[in-house]
Amino acid sequence: MTAQKKTKKNKFKAGEFVIYPSHGVGKVVDIEVEEIAGIHLELYVIDFDKEKMRLRVPLAKADSVGMRKLCDKLDIAKHLTILEGRPRIKRTMWSRRAQEYEAKINSGELKLVAEVVRDLFRSETQPEQSYSERQLYEAALDRMAREVAVVKKYDDKQAIEEMESIMRASKYRAPKPAEEESDGEEKAA
Repeated sequence: MTAQKKTKKNKFKAGEFVIYPSHGVGKVVDIEVEEIAGIHLELYVIDFDKEKMRLRVPLAKADSVGMRKLCDKLDIAKHLTILEGRPRIKRTMWSRRAQEYEAKINSGELKLVAEVVRDLFRSETQPEQSYSERQLYEAALDRMAREVAVVKKYDDKQAIEEMESIMRASKYRAPKPAEEESDGEEKAA
C-alpha cells in the first residue's frame, strides 16, 4: 500500500536520488506503508539499478543509517579537488589500512570516498596494485563516479574518465622532468 500524503518527517520524495552509505546512489521509487508484526511502518522503497536491488528503509531509520541527499554541483567540484592532492598512505599494516579504506567507502561521505580514490590511484609510472588494493580502488571509484555522474547528468564512464584525468594531471602524480633526474644523478656521483 502506498502512502498517499507526504508527512513532515518524509525527508526524501519519490523520484529523488539518495545515498545509502553501504550501497551508494539509489532512487526512491515509492513511499509505502506496510504492516509488519501488527505495526504500520512507512518505508522508503529505494532501487539500486546497478546492483539490481531494492531496499526498504523505515522513515524513522533513514537518518540513523546515514541516508542523505546527493551533493550539489558546488560540493562535487570541491570533492573533485581532493583528487588533485597528495596521496596519503599510512605506514601501517595493509590489513588495517584496508579496513580503514572499507569504512570510508561505506561511510556514505563523498569526501572520505574521494580520499580513498586519491590514495589508491596508480598512474602508469607507478608500481602495480595488489588485487585487494585494486578491488578497494574500483569500489571507491565506482561509488564516487555514480554520485558525480548523477549530479552532473552524464554516465558513469564519463565521470570515471574525468576523475582519473584529474588525478593523472595532479602535480603529485606527474613524472619528474628528465632534466631534474639527470641533475640528481650528477650530484649523487
